Amino acid sequence: MSVVVLALVAVASIAIGAKELSLEQVWHGLFQESGTYGDVVVGERVSRTVLGLLAGAALGLSGAVLQALTRNPLADPGLLGINAGASAAVVTAVTFFGVTSLSGYVWFAFFGAAAVGAVVWFLGGSRGATPVRLALAGTAISAALYGYLQAVMIMDDAALGKMRFWTVGSLASANDSTITQVLPFLGVGTVLALLLARPLNAVAMGDDTARALGANLGRTRALSMAAATVLSGAATAACGPIVFVGLMIPHVVRSFTGPDLRWILPYATILSPVLLLGADVVGRIVARPAELQVGIVTAVIGGPVFVFLVRRGRTAQL
Repeated sequence: MSVVVLALVAVASIAIGAKELSLEQVWHGLFQESGTYGDVVVGERVSRTVLGLLAGAALGLSGAVLQALTRNPLADPGLLGINAGASAAVVTAVTFFGVTSLSGYVWFAFFGAAAVGAVVWFLGGSRGATPVRLALAGTAISAALYGYLQAVMIMDDAALGKMRFWTVGSLASANDSTITQVLPFLGVGTVLALLLARPLNAVAMGDDTARALGANLGRTRALSMAAATVLSGAATAACGPIVFVGLMIPHVVRSFTGPDLRWILPYATILSPVLLLGADVVGRIVARPAELQVGIVTAVIGGPVFVFLVRRGRTAQL
């Protein structure tokens, strides 16, 4: 059922947009492409949809991994400073190195996220890292980096103009080059995260229980941090920092799967793109002929829905 819903949302993402196209034009652009205006628009929407599928899956999967790793139901890539690292790196690239294209600063964003993930892991105690230490280290680094980011953007009007859309999260700049650049990282991160489901089940039950079950805490935490950093770093590099997807979807999934990560991780991979692509379609409709960035829509939709789920007691415990 989840796969069917995802397929329907993906079709809607291709068929619906700020520019109105008939179903005939959409069909022609998909299967009889000849370079017409409608074909070009459909091609852009296909790239946008593919990036939304990949980024949504990465954000949801990384959020589920981080919640299990930190045993914190509010954990997401932002908690450990990964989004802040990517954002600060992009602002640095634009302001001090003159990088202006997405294909140029996507690498800065990814390596910024990876560097912050490594620093958080080091400050959190490396092999002796605990959920509390990781969360505190991530929060402190995030605050410092966002202060730096805001200072640079305020002082540099050019950087502010170039970054104002990226910093709220958007799929509008999707193209084949961006997808090709981030796809290997997303693939590796996805496989690694799914393979960690069983040991993360043990870690989520507490350190003593995990040791009794034979789990290697240091290795599991290191690999989990690596998987979450690769996934969220690549997604943030391509789309900008998008909130609520990695936070909310794992809660939704736990409401019908229970706490077993062998089910949570695959379902989060499927359902997270539903939220991201659905929000993107809404953003294209409500602001026609312009569009609202998907990061704004996920925040507007995700906040009330998350509060509703919590108040109705629909979220399962970690």
